[in-house]
Amino acid sequence: MRPQVVVLDLGSQYTQLIARKVREQRVYATIEPYDVDPEALAERGVGALILSGGPASIYAEGAPRADARVLELGVPVLGICYGLQYLAATLGGEVARAAAREYGPATLHVPSPHALFDGVPESFAVWMSHGDRLEKLPPAFRALATSDNSPYAAVGDDARRIYGLQFHPEVTHTEHGSSILANFLFGVAGLESTWTPASFITEKAAEIEERVGDEHVVLGLSGGVDSSVLVSLLHRAVGDRVHAIFVDNGLMREGEVDEIERVFQGELGIPLAVARAGELFLNKLEGVADPEEKRRVIGHTFIDVFVAEAEKVGGRVKFLAQGTLYPDRIESRSVKGPSDTIKTHHNVGGLPEELPFELLEPLAELFKDEVRAVGRELGLPEKIVGRHPFPGPGLAVRCIGEVTPEKLAMLRRADAVLREEISEAGVYDEIAQALAVLLSVKSVGVMGDERTYEHVCALRCVTTADFMTADWYRMCHKLMAKISSRITNEVAGVNRVVYDVTSKPPATVEWE
Repeated sequence: MRPQVVVLDLGSQYTQLIARKVREQRVYATIEPYDVDPEALAERGVGALILSGGPASIYAEGAPRADARVLELGVPVLGICYGLQYLAATLGGEVARAAAREYGPATLHVPSPHALFDGVPESFAVWMSHGDRLEKLPPAFRALATSDNSPYAAVGDDARRIYGLQFHPEVTHTEHGSSILANFLFGVAGLESTWTPASFITEKAAEIEERVGDEHVVLGLSGGVDSSVLVSLLHRAVGDRVHAIFVDNGLMREGEVDEIERVFQGELGIPLAVARAGELFLNKLEGVADPEEKRRVIGHTFIDVFVAEAEKVGGRVKFLAQGTLYPDRIESRSVKGPSDTIKTHHNVGGLPEELPFELLEPLAELFKDEVRAVGRELGLPEKIVGRHPFPGPGLAVRCIGEVTPEKLAMLRRADAVLREEISEAGVYDEIAQALAVLLSVKSVGVMGDERTYEHVCALRCVTTADFMTADWYRMCHKLMAKISSRITNEVAGVNRVVYDVTSKPPATVEWE
């Protein structure tokens, strides 16, 4: 799939957000490292470039600098924050440390009309985050907008269609940011809104069909959004040559195994092999408390069970499909190179080299909301595409410390209560992910005039657009009280419920 826009990553925490905002305009965008070969971009026929921000000072030793030839491709260029400063330093302008740094809200002033600011007010709020600023314009550039601290808050060379913004149009704190990006994409670059869920399905299905040919594909179906969309897309592309395998690891939520069989075999008519291996997984997890070790044990056991089940299909299988998404790749491995492990994702890496399959990842460039849109276009029921994410290791990573059948039973029921109540209250879709966590500590309580010493259950509900960052959900106190009351009354072994009010960062969404 040929991108219309390439975002060059110069180190910004907002790089992924830039790509998302472009895609919201139905323009396909991908992200490349800042040192990408310009000739490779030329061969791909890119329609426009966006240079991200970044934390470095442009003149600092080791500061990221794209190859200057990217500015000679003849396509429109938009530099954001550090991207603007790179443009200035590369094209003959001057950047220097600002006398007063500009972090947070600022007011942008647009003195005269310009295509980049078509349809926006003469003054509006923007989000700044910089310590350097442009002091001297490169030749042929002119100022397009100012702020109180930046005489060149937006600049441009209309002849070469190269523009720079000192502020961040991609963040929600910038008013009219989406309009500015749309003006660049359509008014300046002349691109078209052609990237839709339907177009993605058509192009990706053709790509899958060409690559797979007459071979067969296996995949692990979890019943979550990603794997559900994946199997539906593959079924659209290669029909009965896709073989879905569901590994029941004994770590699923209440009623989930039966529901997966009912939906995929009954409602959707997709053949599904179910490997019931709960006892095996629990035996392997005995005595394991470290979260990364849990993931490793579960991952290795999953592979053993999955491969054994796949071998039953016969020697026809050449491909293994995974529902890997963009955020999975980002957290497990940075766009530009190795990074610290936040947590090991179940569907990124970790597969043994001797696994006798070629990897197929049709969803690897999509964000979660885009996967949902594709699922709806494929005709999947809302109970599947609207479902909250669920980790590959299942309830094992929501059961802090060692996993036991008794603790899993408590957690399943608490989780079921949480999901039932937020659905009944009509707020399920307001929450991006809701989970119950059984803590490794116990607390003193009193029930029926008797002292208890039982488990603590933590509830976590978050809102987010892409799971790169998340905020805790401000749940109605009346609903919170009802959930707490039900859990402490219905879940034997739990006498205290707490609510997690931590954002991401600093915390992750899951506790382990």
